[in-house]
Amino acid sequence: MSVQYIKGVGPKRAAKLKKLNIETVEDLLYYFPREYEDRTRFKYLPQCIDGEKVSLRVQICGYPSKLKPRKNLSILKIPVKDEYGYGTLVWFNQDYAANRLAMGDRIVVYGKVNIHGREIQIINPVYDKDGSKNVGRIVPIYPLRDNLTNNEMIKIVKNAIKDHLGIVKEALPKSLREELNLMDIQQAIINIHFPKDRKHYLEARRRLVFEELLTLQLGLLLIKRRTKELNRGIKFPHVEEINTFIDNLPFKLTNAQLRVFEEIERDMEREEQMNRLVQGDVGSGKTIVAILAMFKAWKSGYQSVMMAPTEILATQHFESISKFFSGYEIRCELLVGSLSNKKKDEILKDLKDGKIDILVGTHAVIQDKVEFYKLGLAITDEQHRFGVKQRALLSQKGESPDVLVMTATPIPRTLALILYGDLDISIIDELPPGRKEIETYVVGPRLIGRVHNFVKKQLLQGRQAYIVCPLIEESDVLDVKSAEELYRSLKDDVYRDFNIGLLHGKMKPSEKEYIMERFNNKELDILVSTTVIEVGVNVPNANVMVIHNAERFGLAQLHQLRGRVGRGKYQSYCILINESNSKISRERMRILQKSTDGFLISEKDLELRGPGEFFGTRQHGLPDLKIANLFTDMDILRLAQKKAREILEEDHLLVDDKHLFLRQNIIRLFKDRINDLIFN
Repeated sequence: MSVQYIKGVGPKRAAKLKKLNIETVEDLLYYFPREYEDRTRFKYLPQCIDGEKVSLRVQICGYPSKLKPRKNLSILKIPVKDEYGYGTLVWFNQDYAANRLAMGDRIVVYGKVNIHGREIQIINPVYDKDGSKNVGRIVPIYPLRDNLTNNEMIKIVKNAIKDHLGIVKEALPKSLREELNLMDIQQAIINIHFPKDRKHYLEARRRLVFEELLTLQLGLLLIKRRTKELNRGIKFPHVEEINTFIDNLPFKLTNAQLRVFEEIERDMEREEQMNRLVQGDVGSGKTIVAILAMFKAWKSGYQSVMMAPTEILATQHFESISKFFSGYEIRCELLVGSLSNKKKDEILKDLKDGKIDILVGTHAVIQDKVEFYKLGLAITDEQHRFGVKQRALLSQKGESPDVLVMTATPIPRTLALILYGDLDISIIDELPPGRKEIETYVVGPRLIGRVHNFVKKQLLQGRQAYIVCPLIEESDVLDVKSAEELYRSLKDDVYRDFNIGLLHGKMKPSEKEYIMERFNNKELDILVSTTVIEVGVNVPNANVMVIHNAERFGLAQLHQLRGRVGRGKYQSYCILINESNSKISRERMRILQKSTDGFLISEKDLELRGPGEFFGTRQHGLPDLKIANLFTDMDILRLAQKKAREILEEDHLLVDDKHLFLRQNIIRLFKDRINDLIFN
């Protein structure tokens, strides 16, 4: 049923609600408050603390006074008292309050305390003369926009609950609710919007979080199991020559690299299709592990493909792979958008004819016209830049090729189990020996002159530097503008004696390639860039990374950026310019200063910022979570995973009547992806 037909909505408000992705009554009922104001705890006036919000029982003890200090500002003051003291109610631009209140009225008020000299002021309070419409209860605060007020939202949600709560069906079997002592769904919806008290709120939230995570886990388990059933995969033979290949490498593999390759090798030699995620911090050596898997595929008579998110990274992978295979009759090719049509056509023909053993490229490799002769191994690098759909398209290029996914974004293992619930996980948790730790410094904007002097000193010693712009999304027009402005100011002033280049996401691939090539060839001393360099740029001579407005980035992203230096023999430095005085910002910067462990940093990032900002689930093709927090709700998540397995052991396709609504919820959450794969 359309939200328009709820009492108090109508077409205009329905249009506003649509901007919040609220189109149906159910959407509205599941649009949860972001926080609550507890107006149930009352104080006396002398107990008030400056800056806090309080509820008070007071009596009006004087006449209103009005001030008009300037044209668009009026200040209304009304004196009040309680048993223990005196205070003043203060409203800005709300003169009408004077007409509604009279000397002697007893009211309850809720507002922010401002202690002005000896006077206790309550600023812009809400109040009730009788009952507890505004004060004396817990009030939900909704995330809103487009001139929709919180009071409007409260009225609309109340009407929806009053008239339409019956449309919400109970998805959890009664036996499961009783076993886990969970509130029924309709009571949970009422108490998440309008909790009677903190106890009822916590019970409602626990119930809704459990159901959401159970639904998610059931969906992921069903997909993983069904994918294994459908995709028998390739059973690769054991290849003894890999040991010789490893022995001839110019460096010794770490124990972690050897362990992860053994896991990959074991997967490849099974009949089931491999679906494995390899996580490793910046510089941990994921690429060589992928190269070993490609070697195994080639020796077994199969082709491999590797997809990277940018041309720069694809090109670097291509060059690296070609170098390692230079002594073998292995043909590698690079397929990217900037190639000429003639070269593309030549590659596509040779690929189809089986003349190319390894193809490296951007998303160009998943286009319809790309056909393989015998694809056995599909690899995606920097998985967080690709959606589940793109990964699936790549694996569909062959008959159930083994799938290897690599990411340098360290994700806490527990979160990885959710984000990549359809993958097995390997972690390279050891850096190659001899890498120098990057020295990290945090400075305020006042020290920027000293930062420039330090950078110049490094440049004069023959090194190179990255200077990263503050705004994050490389698709954002402002980002380009900020990069260009910083580039111009540095080029014309501070670094006018040096060669300086600019790199941002709006540039054509050929322009990016040209700039990166110049930086790589030491023709540029400084590269001013947006976060387009976050992934995969490898310039061993660059040893300084300066990040402006570091407070605007997530810790995991700052760690990724820092990983662009420290790749050569020179001592490397990362300088974070932090313009925020907030306690959280200072704490975050301290974490980066103290640690270079990406997994520890990602745990802290998740703890401080929450999973929504830490790692947008949308780009993974995973459903958005409405209420669960993957960090704070870890205990409920583990319980949901356990119960999901138990439910599927008992009823592996959820055909039992007691699982009907649970099944419908899974279909709704995963949409076509699960319906087509599992239930049709």
